[in-house]
Amino acid sequence: MTTPMLQVDALSAGYGPIRALDGVSLEVAPGELVAIIGANGAGKTTLLMAISGIVPARAGEVRFEGRPITGLPPHEIVRLGVCHSPEGRRIFPRLSVRENLELGGFTQSDRATVRRDIEEACGLFPVLGSRMSQLGGTLSGGEQQMLAVARALVGRPKLLLLDEPSLGLAPLIVARIFDVIAGLSSRGIAVVLVEQNARAALRLASRGYVLETGRVTLAGSGEALAADRRVRDAYLGAG
Repeated sequence: MTTPMLQVDALSAGYGPIRALDGVSLEVAPGELVAIIGANGAGKTTLLMAISGIVPARAGEVRFEGRPITGLPPHEIVRLGVCHSPEGRRIFPRLSVRENLELGGFTQSDRATVRRDIEEACGLFPVLGSRMSQLGGTLSGGEQQMLAVARALVGRPKLLLLDEPSLGLAPLIVARIFDVIAGLSSRGIAVVLVEQNARAALRLASRGYVLETGRVTLAGSGEALAADRRVRDAYLGAG
């Protein structure tokens, strides 16, 4: 690997008495796509929220571009170039598509730059361009997911955290979203992808990590993990 863009070292985090992460360590290189797979409750969502500062770390450290970011508030982490598209989309349902996208660019002081970034995001998801005045809450589930990813991209991420982007969506919508994710590395954007569709995630990823009860139990290339019998039996099923 080159010098890591993201380094997570012995990270622990949780909720009250529950320890959701227990000494997790991982690295992500610039422009790399890394998949995180595991069963429900394994700690995948908590890992992304701890990286982005939403859930405080109890132990360990997160470094971004060599700088410790553990303990920084989420908006400061966004300013550094870490953007998070959360599970469940979390768009603003009473705001228009345009307003949702504009909020993605809140760190940018130049509004002309934000407009260009919105146009570029709509180029990736053309349906959004025809829905700009429509309220976010009236979009279909697939359109809302596209909006959530596009909003994160308007933030000009160096590192994009994606949590379950395909959950509950029709296959054609999933294919479009995965096509966009696959193309992000060519733009120099690193991606950490948490995804229930482990087969698709490992196909996209250069490397992956398996989380079980808050700990990394396996790590390797996407191809190697997809071929690992333990991964196949637990997460890939038949086919």
